[in-house]
Amino acid sequence: MDKKVKNVFIQGPITPDFIANAIAKHQSKTTIGAHDIFLGQVRADKIEGKNVTAIEYTAYEGMANQKFHEIREATFKRFDLTCMHIYHSLGRVAVGEICLFVFVSSPHRKEVFEALHHVVEEIKKEVPVFGKELFEDDSYQWKVNT
Repeated sequence: MDKKVKNVFIQGPITPDFIANAIAKHQSKTTIGAHDIFLGQVRADKIEGKNVTAIEYTAYEGMANQKFHEIREATFKRFDLTCMHIYHSLGRVAVGEICLFVFVSSPHRKEVFEALHHVVEEIKKEVPVFGKELFEDDSYQWKVNT
């Protein structure tokens, strides 16, 4: 794997403290005028009468990290961004917990709104991360990204 390709995976849910610390680190970057954040949260879906209690995430990590990197680099070429951070959970994430954290920053707000939407859509479409929806009766099904 290319040395520039960062590992975006975190074992288990992404905690509020992790998110707050990521935001706080940017206070010293005074050329930034806007941030936008996407937090993907596990929903308590009811599917065929069964309640989802968690999602267990797996990935082809090397391939997924490379795809995250490509999305990130293409987004920097397309939008005037100062920085971008992407984190995705691996392992079990319970209903109500955060599984995806995308954080973009720019001198201006219009760029962050457009860039964030673009990045999240590309992640859902392109990155080989798989979610096994776990039901309360210990059965499961593989999640389909929509």
